[in-house]
Amino acid sequence: MGFLSNLNTLLTDMMGPMGPLIAVGLLGILLILVTLPVMLSKKPDPLDKLKTQSRAKAASNGPDLRISSGSGADQKLEKFSTFLEPQNAAEYSATKLKLLQAGYRTKNAVRMFHFAQFAFGIGFLLAGVVYTLIAQMQAEVTTQFMIISTVGPGAAGYYLPQYWVQRRLQERQEEIISGFPDALDMMLVCVEAGQSLDQSIIRVAKESRAGYPALADEFDMVAHEIKAGKERVHVLRDMSERVGVADVASFVTTLVQSATFGTSIAEALRVYSAEMRDKRVMRAEEKANTLPTKLTLGTMLFTVPPLMIILIGPSIHGISKTLGGG
Repeated sequence: MGFLSNLNTLLTDMMGPMGPLIAVGLLGILLILVTLPVMLSKKPDPLDKLKTQSRAKAASNGPDLRISSGSGADQKLEKFSTFLEPQNAAEYSATKLKLLQAGYRTKNAVRMFHFAQFAFGIGFLLAGVVYTLIAQMQAEVTTQFMIISTVGPGAAGYYLPQYWVQRRLQERQEEIISGFPDALDMMLVCVEAGQSLDQSIIRVAKESRAGYPALADEFDMVAHEIKAGKERVHVLRDMSERVGVADVASFVTTLVQSATFGTSIAEALRVYSAEMRDKRVMRAEEKANTLPTKLTLGTMLFTVPPLMIILIGPSIHGISKTLGGG
């Protein structure tokens, strides 16, 4: 911290009390000026060239009556896709899978996620700078306070979208885990009633929409992909990857093995639905068993002190009166 103190003293002597903040602002402007050429020097995509040529050809032949593929905001963000999207294929795939598991399926979800990180980071950073300026105008502040109040909000704003997506992912997975045993029971009833697996999936998606919309969305997507002609095994495996829940992955493995070896789907569903019901009971029992441990702290804080006051309070009061009277 000695180096920061010396630097703060040097900047204050050179530029006055606002010297450190001016230096931070100039550094931010310099970083933006360095980053802008990289953002704007995006290589033209061959696909964009083909789109431009096709649009020019259509315009020369007549008015273009096609519907635009994206909104104005998406087209503006397309210019900064090199800056907003990870260039590493593994990192891009991991981010896209995480957003899919959180329920964000749009084509530009990764771009919007990184744009939100960038926008919130810059916005909170500017708010921190304004707050530091106001605090410095009212009273003298230390260098450590200036750094924390300036950089802290920026870091919080940058990680806020990531926290939001993680929370959304966890809530969605919990909803799917809660509704999956009921969906399996309903699917078993539909299959035993004579419906095919595809028809039972559509029925389960329709019936579970009110209670478990996330699970209904996944079954709807499976039904639409099967109708579009995609192979059922691949559709089920894609669903397992999108959801990211171990129970769904085991269910998909069971259906794939049943289809591969030619066994009865109804029998496989009966065995697996019974197992899912048992697992749901076990999860409820596990939460019930952890409840006394969680209540121990509350019991100690809110029960023991009043009890001690009731038991010992009269004795302490009597002793104090005796000593006061003596």
